[in-house]
Amino acid sequence: MTLGESSYTISRSITVQELLDRYAAGERNFSDVVLEQADLSGLSLGGINLGRSHLKGAKLTDTSLSGANLNEVDLSGANLDRANLFGAFLSGANLNNTTLKATNLTDADLSGASLVEADLSDALLHGICLAEANLQSAKLTGSKMCGARLWKADLRGANLYGADLCDANLCEANLQDANLNATDTSEASLTRAVMPEGEIHE
Repeated sequence: MTLGESSYTISRSITVQELLDRYAAGERNFSDVVLEQADLSGLSLGGINLGRSHLKGAKLTDTSLSGANLNEVDLSGANLDRANLFGAFLSGANLNNTTLKATNLTDADLSGASLVEADLSDALLHGICLAEANLQSAKLTGSKMCGARLWKADLRGANLYGADLCDANLCEANLQDANLNATDTSEASLTRAVMPEGEIHE
């Protein structure tokens, strides 16, 4: 790095219309942009790069973001109900208090993401990677998590009532005070996981 060069990227605000015009023209790289409170509901933005962008409180209901790069994005308080995030990348993303009801996150990568008090009720989470993610007090009732990778995930106080965790990897996950009533954990790996009552699973 030469003298005077910045070691970080400065985010800049753009309008939804500017985003759509540039996307329609074939551009996909929109990293480090600010779209807080933006209404992007119902749009088709597959393959877009919004890494490290600020989308706090944005509305993305029914939006298609399949294969999108959302690594380290701030989506706290956003609404992504019924959005399509199949195969999307959200490693290190901030999804605290985000609503993701009936959202498709199949095969998505949310490793190290923060989903404190997020609502993922009835979400499709087959094969999702939530390794080392923070899901404290998250709502996962009725979610489909077959084959999910939750290694070392923090699920303290999470509500997993009626969730499908068959064949999931929950090794070393923290499930203290979590609600596992009516949850399917058949064939799930729970080695060294902290169970709801605080005991360590063998």
